[in-house]
Amino acid sequence: MLYQFYQQQIFPHLLNQVMQTASLMEKRRELLLPVAGEVLEIGFGTGINLPFYQNVDLLYALEPNQDIFKLASSRIFASNLEVQHLQARAEHIPLADHSIDHVVSTWTLCSVKRLDHVLQEIQRVLKPTGTLHLVEHVLNTENKKIRQLQHLITPIQKRLADGCRLNRNIELALLKAGFQLDQYDYFYAEGIPKIGQQMLLARAQKASSA
Repeated sequence: MLYQFYQQQIFPHLLNQVMQTASLMEKRRELLLPVAGEVLEIGFGTGINLPFYQNVDLLYALEPNQDIFKLASSRIFASNLEVQHLQARAEHIPLADHSIDHVVSTWTLCSVKRLDHVLQEIQRVLKPTGTLHLVEHVLNTENKKIRQLQHLITPIQKRLADGCRLNRNIELALLKAGFQLDQYDYFYAEGIPKIGQQMLLARAQKASSA
């Protein structure tokens, strides 16, 4: 009962605050300003990305957690975008094959249960010329001690942060799924604890055979 209260009443507000850290907001801007057309955002959360979409015709906001999505209502109301909520998980995206120009994921791939299935679904819904735009914290590739700590703490982190894993190698997962990385930049985000400070910003084209 206490854990349910935390998940419904406390965690959504904590998430909303942490995700507005200044260094993360700047990366959202960098990632999203080029995005246009019909867009699917997986892990829409509390709608923090909305102000950075400039040329989007329709935004599908995939967010399975209704308690988190409720916090997005004021941002959606203030936005000029047409937003359609999809209350579903990214492992089963309720959209047609080859129907989306761009898929956006900001700090979401860490928390999905089956990353391989999610990437397959993204491949499925993207148009042949479609692009996946993402920014994510990653398994630290440069510091062995932090990497070991990430593996150690991840089981606890998953419980406290709605499935978030600290130890995923996102670049490797993208390559295994057949994505072609047009852009990928690793960076350290200011204002974030060292255990989750290394990030990846990437733009990936879908596999030509998908």
